[in-house]
Amino acid sequence: MAKDLLKIVSEESLKHFGGKVDELIKGRNLTRGEASDLFRQILNDEQPDLQQGAFLAAITAKGATAEEIAGIWEAIYEVDTLKVRPCVQGPLADNCGTGMDSIKTFNISTAASIVAAADKINMAKHGSRAITSSCGTVDMLEQLGIDVDCDVDLVKRSIEVAGIGIFNGMSGKVHPSALSRILSQIRFGTVLNIAGSLANPALPAYGVRGVYSREMVLPIARAMKEIGYKRAFVIHGRSGDDLRGMDELSTLGRTDVAELDEDGRIREYALNACDLGLEKGDESALLNRGNIEEEAVRLLRVLSGFDRGDRRDIVCLNAAPLLCITGRSEDLLEGVEKAGDIIDSGLAVKKLLHWVREQNRDPGERLERLEGMLELARA
Repeated sequence: MAKDLLKIVSEESLKHFGGKVDELIKGRNLTRGEASDLFRQILNDEQPDLQQGAFLAAITAKGATAEEIAGIWEAIYEVDTLKVRPCVQGPLADNCGTGMDSIKTFNISTAASIVAAADKINMAKHGSRAITSSCGTVDMLEQLGIDVDCDVDLVKRSIEVAGIGIFNGMSGKVHPSALSRILSQIRFGTVLNIAGSLANPALPAYGVRGVYSREMVLPIARAMKEIGYKRAFVIHGRSGDDLRGMDELSTLGRTDVAELDEDGRIREYALNACDLGLEKGDESALLNRGNIEEEAVRLLRVLSGFDRGDRRDIVCLNAAPLLCITGRSEDLLEGVEKAGDIIDSGLAVKKLLHWVREQNRDPGERLERLEGMLELARA
């Protein structure tokens, strides 16, 4: 009798979940509560793998709404996120890109976050290894010497002491129940690139999000407002011919922006880097060339002030929103100029060295390796 009842309940659950997937396939939207409930079932592994994969594919193909993103975020944050509260003065901020874009740039947001932290902005990053690109922020920071496999308490301490830390979104020490399991099994971009990245253990209230399409700029800004962000920039940059996009502010063409102000208002506009005193960039100079060791040295050349070309320009451009939303600059124009001054002062490299010292259980060997890469960058 009990087995028969269990079978009936299981079949009902399969049909209900499958019916919601069918609705997504037909282009219908879920409420925040429905999205949260369905994704809790995925996190708890209560549905077969085929149903789980179908849900992720269907909602990603449809295009997730703000409510759906907030619902999935809620499930991840409540069910599968180890939470910490860094004790810091001033705003706590994060920045990252969603991936899934068509222009595979170097790790721009990684460099921008280091520049921002060098101006005393508390950075609580939450990123992952590469899923749709050749080098994710976790891959790059590991190469630079950060311990990306540590527990959340060490990241918390790094934020408190060095002013910057990163939570590895693919680590079971950060998301212990399910997210690491799911992300380890897929190699295509999904709604998790958005909702998962927002499930930051430190719950920052200030953020910059680069997204993979124009259509997602406003929904993600609305989702960030829905989950409690006070100020945010959501951005999608374009190529010079306007045919392709990047999850960064672009120096190649226009950038579409949705800016969340402290009064809860979301403003949409487009900007051009030329209006902020920057020359139009060369796309080939911004591409990730695939060799992580060489890319790390190139990134260090930017942070050390030795590379004064296209890569420096786009790093300064993408640091500017972080400076703006935290009150470190009046506007983006001042933010771009200030970011360049921070790099030239040597503070960005000093901040990276400090970060490696603090987010490590044994930093000695990693610091030596970073010093060696800095020598190559300065040669």
